[in-house]
Amino acid sequence: MVTIRILLADDQHLVRAGLAALLNLEDDLHVVAQLPDGTGVVEAIREHTIDVAVLDIEMPEVDGITATGQITQFYGDDVAILILTTFGRAGYLQRAMAAGARGFMVKDAPAEQLAEAIRTVHAGGSAVDPVLAAEALSAGANPLTDRERDVLREALAGSSVKHIAARLHLSAGTVRNHLSAAIGKTQTTNRTEAARVAQQNGWL
Repeated sequence: MVTIRILLADDQHLVRAGLAALLNLEDDLHVVAQLPDGTGVVEAIREHTIDVAVLDIEMPEVDGITATGQITQFYGDDVAILILTTFGRAGYLQRAMAAGARGFMVKDAPAEQLAEAIRTVHAGGSAVDPVLAAEALSAGANPLTDRERDVLREALAGSSVKHIAARLHLSAGTVRNHLSAAIGKTQTTNRTEAARVAQQNGWL
């Protein structure tokens, strides 16, 4: 029997430990590395000879989608990536798959379904929650540019235009232009609402 070596990255210690315990009950699955976020994921994969990386999305420092891109850049198809998140958002699914993930599941899925998804992505297949897949197709592409996403992330934290401009090395006028465009695309009336809608759709 082939043993699938797994890396888990999740910022919630109890969740991470619980997942590891459940997966290690399977004869062919072995969690050999655990991380609190995506920092150092490339090095951990090399050190522990990982077959499948199971990543949360919303983590401090390096989030799951960023980590997915890093893994894909360094290892290509040699390491399968499965996103496991609390937030089943169509935008997250689109971004994760574009970054190189083979699977996308929500955390309330049964343990046996997660185990089967890991086996599927390890074998080269894809494992995506069918409801989320349908929502992603109907939602269309993320309408925001990279810069619009940057300014909305700062706006979500309550930053002023002046502070956003300083943080992103832009002029205040450019920040206002990006915010105005994002407000229009999200069909909202101010930057706080625009940031909230973008977050809810998984666009940030």
